Amino acid sequence: MPTNTTDLNPPTRILMGPGPSNVHPRVLRAMATPLVGHLDPAFLEIMDETKELLQQLLQTENDLTFPMSATGSAGMEACLCNLLEPGDEALVCINGVFGERMADIVERLGGRLVPVRAEWGSIVEPEQVATALQSSRPKLIAVVHAETSTGVLQPLSQLAQMAQDRNALLLVDTVTSLGGFPVQADAWGIDAVYSATQKCLSCPPGLAPISLSDKAVSVLNARTKKVQSWYLDLTMVRRYWGQDRFYHHTAPISMIYALREALRLIHEEGLDARFERHRRNHETLVAGLEAMGLSMLVEEGHRLWMLNAVCVPEGIDELQVRQTLLQDYNIEIGAGLGDLKGRIWRIGLMGESSTKNNVLLVLTALEDALRRQGHEMESGAGVEAAMKSYAAAE
Repeated sequence: MPTNTTDLNPPTRILMGPGPSNVHPRVLRAMATPLVGHLDPAFLEIMDETKELLQQLLQTENDLTFPMSATGSAGMEACLCNLLEPGDEALVCINGVFGERMADIVERLGGRLVPVRAEWGSIVEPEQVATALQSSRPKLIAVVHAETSTGVLQPLSQLAQMAQDRNALLLVDTVTSLGGFPVQADAWGIDAVYSATQKCLSCPPGLAPISLSDKAVSVLNARTKKVQSWYLDLTMVRRYWGQDRFYHHTAPISMIYALREALRLIHEEGLDARFERHRRNHETLVAGLEAMGLSMLVEEGHRLWMLNAVCVPEGIDELQVRQTLLQDYNIEIGAGLGDLKGRIWRIGLMGESSTKNNVLLVLTALEDALRRQGHEMESGAGVEAAMKSYAAAE
């Protein structure tokens, strides 16, 4: 063992980037709960409770609803590799990093990719999808509900209707939206949905909630070839989460404890109240940013409440601003990815991190960091605008 190791003592950060978000003390305490076996009757009961809480959050009665023992990216791959076989056609809406990842997975699976692309920072227009469908008959239409790389909220209703009209499955990425914005799997006609625990659920990363409709399960059952991934094969994993309790892998017991507690906190707050909190804090942050002379990447009406893409002003070193916030204020915000690298900051207001105090603090810290680089603005303008916004909402 190296002689220079010490007890863990990471800095206490205010996590306002694209994830993870801050975690409630109750969730951290749940992770310290003594272990039991992954087939212990007491743990099987905890699994059932976690599944029921997930169904309530996803607004679904889908029996195949549970957290995969892996991160959100594995949830993405699990849905695609279980529902697609080599040669299957898949239409993927691409307007950011995570749409690109879905497209990559489709091709790796041997599927026939039909990409529908939009500019990063914009939605994929339903008309674009309709045009693509004139010359294709996809088995699956895949779309990112909340594109973490750009801050875009994608409308789903028309895409869902198109999928239904063509008897295609609708696959939706809700990694950033679940727990901070309504997700109604059954009412919206979503056939497959996946998410992650570290964003608006305010749980540590490590689990990927998924849910498949009866229609999607029928497609899974009708496969002619085995699922490409043994570990992500839902025909086996569902038997562990179902009545069989058939051993597939050793579940991450402490993470299931944590997710159960995070979902209990959401249930106690109430979905309507939780969504309203995210909306109010987002709108107030935007009011403050605009009062400071900053602009948003995404047009109003298509902005995420939980992830705000802020354009970097001309002449400002965006990395230096992030470093100032981290070093002097212990605030983490995110940089742009891909085409938006160096052009935006991504400010998260997710779950436990979506608070009035954090909104006011990040506006104060940003003003300081920008002033150091010569950005001119009225002193305190951001905080003053935010306070007026909060007062108007009371």
